[in-house]
Amino acid sequence: MAGPLLLSWASCLLVVNQAFIIHRCDLAKVLHEQELEGFEGYSLSDWLCLAFVESKFNTSKVNENADGSSDYGIFQINSHFWCNDYHSHTENFCHEDCQDMLSPNLLSSISCAKKIVSGSRGMKYWVEWRLHCAGRPLSYWMTGCRLG
Repeated sequence: MAGPLLLSWASCLLVVNQAFIIHRCDLAKVLHEQELEGFEGYSLSDWLCLAFVESKFNTSKVNENADGSSDYGIFQINSHFWCNDYHSHTENFCHEDCQDMLSPNLLSSISCAKKIVSGSRGMKYWVEWRLHCAGRPLSYWMTGCRLG
């Protein structure tokens, strides 16, 4: 009887371990170190809100879209335009492998997100940011976070 239960428990562990959730304040620290405070006029709170509404701070999130493209990582960067997933047509404007967007060190994701935000649409590129973050008070995202 213990065999099936143990197997079931082990399979749950495998699913849980596929997600890498970064703590909000740890993410704020990384974003601060990568000089995103004020980048293109956006605050760290904007970046935290973006990461939360897109991925719930899950650096390993992949979302498949109806058009055959996928969104990758903490900022859900799209394979059609920004990275190469080697499955769908891509413009690969960030010159990055989409799998690199899933790295817990976040450097590829941040570098690509900077390119996206530097474009004419800024953070408005992300629908979820427009719906849930734009024009709202966001300072609470930094509550309790120490950057120094």
